[in-house]
Amino acid sequence: MSVTERPERPSRARRAFYAIPVIGWIARDLAEGSRDNIYYLLVALLSLWAIAVMTWGLPALALPALALVPGIVATLVLLTVGR
Repeated sequence: MSVTERPERPSRARRAFYAIPVIGWIARDLAEGSRDNIYYLLVALLSLWAIAVMTWGLPALALPALALVPGIVATLVLLTVGR
């Protein structure tokens, strides 16, 4: 890097988002870290879901599926329209 070049500084909104304790740290690792970080995040989320199922049982298993219903319905509507 030459003397006249300066590294690009992230925007104020991005820096504020990265300052959030847990979510910002994960987002910064995903954006600026290695490519393997997404796999670590997926394993952590699946582990948290398994712990929730072991703790609360069937409601913790069914609620994520229930939350995905609007997206599935929208996908089915787009498929039948032909887009």
